[in-house]
Amino acid sequence: MQYDLEERTTNFGKNIIRFCKGIKIDIINKNLINQIIKSGTSVGANYREANSASSKKDFRNKIHICKKEAEETRYWLEIFKESVFDKNNEIEKLEQECKELTLIFGKIVSKLRN
Repeated sequence: MQYDLEERTTNFGKNIIRFCKGIKIDIINKNLINQIIKSGTSVGANYREANSASSKKDFRNKIHICKKEAEETRYWLEIFKESVFDKNNEIEKLEQECKELTLIFGKIVSKLRN
């Protein structure tokens, strides 16, 4: 099965937004929601920037940022497990996508080092 990574990262950002819309905002969750929306939507935004990179080095740097943002998003999802108990199934699906995106971007970065 072949994936369009631009579409996949865009859908990931949309899924993060949908997840956040379903969370009751309270003192704890407000900051968590802001953080995860920033990092989760940044994955796709940086991937699009990478596709418009001016050089191989610029492309590699943007892809590395994609990987870092996916890892950060996974962190926030782990934190959400402690405050949003009724969404653990949804969190696990998003965590799995974070893991896969991190592996994909890591592979791209490692191939560009050669």
